[in-house]
Amino acid sequence: MVNSGPHQRKVPLIVVSLLAATIGAAAALVLGLLTFGVQATVNPDHVPLAVGTEDPNTATALAPLTQGILSHGGDQIEWHSVGSRAEAESLLDNKQVYGAMLLSPGSGGLNATILLSGAVNPQATALAQSILVGVAAGTKAQFQIVTIHPASAAGRTLPLAGTALLWLAALVGNVIVLSLGPRWRGGAAVGRIGVFGLAASSAILGTGLVIGLAWLWDSTLPIGWDVAGFLLLVGFAFALLQAAVLGWLGLAGVALLGPLYLIAPAVAGLPPELINPTYRALLWSWTPFRFSVEGMRSVLFLNGGAPDVQPALILFTAIALVAAVLIGARRTGRAV
Repeated sequence: MVNSGPHQRKVPLIVVSLLAATIGAAAALVLGLLTFGVQATVNPDHVPLAVGTEDPNTATALAPLTQGILSHGGDQIEWHSVGSRAEAESLLDNKQVYGAMLLSPGSGGLNATILLSGAVNPQATALAQSILVGVAAGTKAQFQIVTIHPASAAGRTLPLAGTALLWLAALVGNVIVLSLGPRWRGGAAVGRIGVFGLAASSAILGTGLVIGLAWLWDSTLPIGWDVAGFLLLVGFAFALLQAAVLGWLGLAGVALLGPLYLIAPAVAGLPPELINPTYRALLWSWTPFRFSVEGMRSVLFLNGGAPDVQPALILFTAIALVAAVLIGARRTGRAV
């Protein structure tokens, strides 16, 4: 029995202060390592780029130049050789490269077209443009930058922002159900039906929120039923996953789910070739946020034609099913 009388031994105030400060500093250290650390250690590592000729008929004449470019780059660049603009666009649409430089002879000397895509990760596109402009300048070519599937600032921001907002909306709803739901119901547990109802409501309202913000930011964004359906699936999977974690761990699960709002989007916003190998293995490799971000980008700008859409659909369907099983396996006496 805990002694609650007047002779109960009290922890000195200075110890309480130091202990609380130490725990806070440790939490900040972990979050710093897992968020700002990712950005502080960004370094190009085998960034996929393409170089070739605009016209296949000039490939032989320009072969010495293109081969010279292909032989440089070291560990920072992974060059792909292309023989036409169509081939370069195909690689960009499949996200196998982040940019391409197409060479062609001109009356005033060498011409170069730097080909980029709005459907590619913005950080990767910015890096690809910087590298390719430098290479074009090194060849003394007159160059122009052409972007296929052009994306506005809102379009570039939406996939990551939408993912984070869907996660946050579902998390707040789940925490409210866990902490306040039984009180609102006179002490009765919310139960499984309430949990699934919350997941569906969070997915619908969260999707409406994301689409509404997207239209507010840029009314020309190509948002159709395919985008809405993708967002609904992601939001539903997020809500069920959070409900399963909170159902088994209680409010302690917030300590796991909350930091993911900061950690996972910071990782998902970068292409893997820019992430330190340690962070790539420990964070990027497993976070579902990267599937939702890139999958949504492809649905938005490539009509779902990129190869990263189907894996995303499979993953979030699996997350929803596994979470539903965990929710069903939980004892009904719990709060949610």
